[in-house]
Amino acid sequence: MKESDIVKAILKYLKTVPNCFAWKEHGGMYGTAGIPDIIACVDGRFYAFEVKTATGKATDLQEATIRKIRIAKGQAFVVRSVDEVRTVLTVPCDEQ
Repeated sequence: MKESDIVKAILKYLKTVPNCFAWKEHGGMYGTAGIPDIIACVDGRFYAFEVKTATGKATDLQEATIRKIRIAKGQAFVVRSVDEVRTVLTVPCDEQ
């Protein structure tokens, strides 16, 4: 499965989650390098999802951005499926 297909599936799932506002962050010359693919706010909590295929790996810049989000008390993850996102949203933040 391509990364773009996983992103679409995750966004479709997030549309079903109550109290969720989510969008696909687009890269390019006007975007900020390293920002995760999907940004979401669910029940007042900030989530960032860097989407990868089963064999994909986050870049050093993406990993650094994830660390910065976590330092700021946001939740940030590399995910490879809708099931991983579902798990993130159902496990209490202090257990992740």
